Amino acid sequence: MPADREQLGALAAEVGRFHLHDRGMLRAQETIGALLAEPDDISEAAAAAYLAAVRRYFSGFEREARTHLIDVDRRLGKVSQVQFNLTAERGVTARRVEITRGILARLTELGAE
Repeated sequence: MPADREQLGALAAEVGRFHLHDRGMLRAQETIGALLAEPDDISEAAAAAYLAAVRRYFSGFEREARTHLIDVDRRLGKVSQVQFNLTAERGVTARRVEITRGILARLTELGAE
């Protein structure tokens, strides 16, 4: 039974939007592109080889992207904590400025310089 040409073509088009560096994946992409350009049916073996190449490439790519996402989320958490701490520290400092200005204003009212 031949592979579903429409679905395979849609997958190949989606994969083709990526900037591929892996030689094996590039070769598989070129091969499926050539097969899709022909009017003949695509054999199950050729389709299976392409699907295996896509799975192999994108599984590694997904793992790498997931690891990066976890790292970015961790770093964002740290940044959020720093921002929270600085906002709290700013509030305390602003209150201290307000209080010391009040004291200095009273000194001025009392005529002390």
